[in-house]
Amino acid sequence: MVLTVAKESHIKIVHAGKLGYSLRRHLRERFIEVFLFLSAVLSVAIMLAIIMMLVKESLVFFQHVSIWNFLTDTQWTPLFDDAHYGILPLVSGTVVSSVIALLVALPLGTIIAIYLSEFAPFTVREIAKPFLELLGGVPTVVYGYFALLFVTPLLQVIFPELPGFNLLSAGLVMGIMIIPYVSSMTEDAMRAVPMNLREGSYAMGATRFQTAIRVVMPAAFSGIAAAYILGISRAVGETMVVAIARECNQILH
Repeated sequence: MVLTVAKESHIKIVHAGKLGYSLRRHLRERFIEVFLFLSAVLSVAIMLAIIMMLVKESLVFFQHVSIWNFLTDTQWTPLFDDAHYGILPLVSGTVVSSVIALLVALPLGTIIAIYLSEFAPFTVREIAKPFLELLGGVPTVVYGYFALLFVTPLLQVIFPELPGFNLLSAGLVMGIMIIPYVSSMTEDAMRAVPMNLREGSYAMGATRFQTAIRVVMPAAFSGIAAAYILGISRAVGETMVVAIARECNQILH
């Protein structure tokens, strides 16, 4: 009994020594804490620097161009002798191409995600998912020339009067480019739904499609919404595909 108590006391003393104050561990933790704090401060500082630069350059710009002309002029020709600085052609091109791209990417991306998450065999999912993610890494210049040299001639067969530089081909190819982002994030969100929800739905007599639409998708709504927001931001922020496929038309017709 005495030996047992002595051994337990020795073990407690050893553990207390290991868990006691250690200068090296304290310095390491402080270094990590300071590093994380500086990383957060740096990200905020970069954002503030970008905002300050935009505001500064905008003030210089609007000293030469009135805000009314900037918002209402239908031409963007800053390099011409008769310079115009209307934002409407740029806004209209962005809105039209983004709407076309989202009409392609959101439905197709969601359908692909539902298939991969709920219907595809394991081997098919493991093969198809990396290919989808690889499509997201293709440079946008490649998509732009794909729209110009391949998609546009196909569309001209269907619409003979379609010009060589148009927003339709740009929007369609942008939609193809966004599909991997939407489908991958949506599939991840649906796969994260607990299996017991699916089993409960099956026990109530629901089919796999009904379970996917009425149980899994509502449960994964936050992740699906994040995928859609990412797709929208990607469509609105994309410029290279539109610039190549549309040739940066500078006049709003």
